[in-house]
Amino acid sequence: MLALCQYYTAREIMVRSKYVVFLKPHVVKIMEEELPKPQGNEVLIRTKLTLISAGTELTALTGNFPPGSRWANYVRYPFRPGYCNVGIVEEVGGDVKEINVGDVVVSTAHHSQYALMSSDNVIKVPGGVHLEEAVFHTIAAGVMHSVRISGVTLGTSVVVIGLGILGQMAVQFSRLCGAYPVIGIDLYEKRLEIGKKSGATHIVNARTEDVHEEVRRITEGNMADIVFEVTGSPDVIPWAIKLVRPMGRLIILSSPRGPTTLDFHDEVNAPSRIIQGTHFSSQPEVETYYYPWTRRRNTKLFLKMLADGIVKVRHLITHIIPFERANEAYELLLKRKEETLAVLLDFRKKS
Repeated sequence: MLALCQYYTAREIMVRSKYVVFLKPHVVKIMEEELPKPQGNEVLIRTKLTLISAGTELTALTGNFPPGSRWANYVRYPFRPGYCNVGIVEEVGGDVKEINVGDVVVSTAHHSQYALMSSDNVIKVPGGVHLEEAVFHTIAAGVMHSVRISGVTLGTSVVVIGLGILGQMAVQFSRLCGAYPVIGIDLYEKRLEIGKKSGATHIVNARTEDVHEEVRRITEGNMADIVFEVTGSPDVIPWAIKLVRPMGRLIILSSPRGPTTLDFHDEVNAPSRIIQGTHFSSQPEVETYYYPWTRRRNTKLFLKMLADGIVKVRHLITHIIPFERANEAYELLLKRKEETLAVLLDFRKKS
């Protein structure tokens, strides 16, 4: 933060902006900073809504990850959370060509009243798309990427373990690709019911049902072609892989919060199963003929599909909370998981 302030010292200050920050584990604060007028390729955005990406942000808030891990390298306190932002362009730098003041845009800006972003990282929202829908863009792009490279196609049998926001989208995008059956697995009835609205053909409550036997029954003994692990729990992986048929794929869509133990001969080598990670950061920055699906292109596709009514996300929203009460929002996600799914922070009212 100090380096940011030093960088902006010689520039004309335009706005004061409040933002959410994790000062240390379990401590959420609202702080304030000064942002300068945009220059060059920069765009100043006034935030309307942000979406809490619960898996990433709760892991960062609790500090529930091993020392020395990539999680530990990513989360450095004070930590500024958030990467799903929708807002209005307030001002643009002199080199910005395709974005204008007043445009509704999405970006990966944090939970903050204002954001100064490169125009390369800002995408206009098409008409007819509601703010509450557009704000899902970062997560949607990442899940599109995961489903695409998993190889889901017509008739692929899919299991999605963990029906949080990512899992719900994995269900929906798998159905759009023609997957059948699509089996949603979770511990909470509310998430399972929402999973049906997302397109799950079958749901299984892992708390009360035998998951392995249910998947075997639904797939007529074949087990699943593709299993998406979307819980973030390393303890799930050893039993998740048992749901995959021989020569099928286990896709790690979540970011597991620690190590796990797996018998690689019995579970991977002998049945010739594939384990594949699909982190959001593996979306390429530059389009190529080999693989043109950058995060930007995925985001544009998601927004167009929202505009055309092909993709639905509003049923995922359980709470919209004023950003000044961010601490309450995180407490809700931590302590009442059975009641929450997509929690949005609202910046639309003047504080």
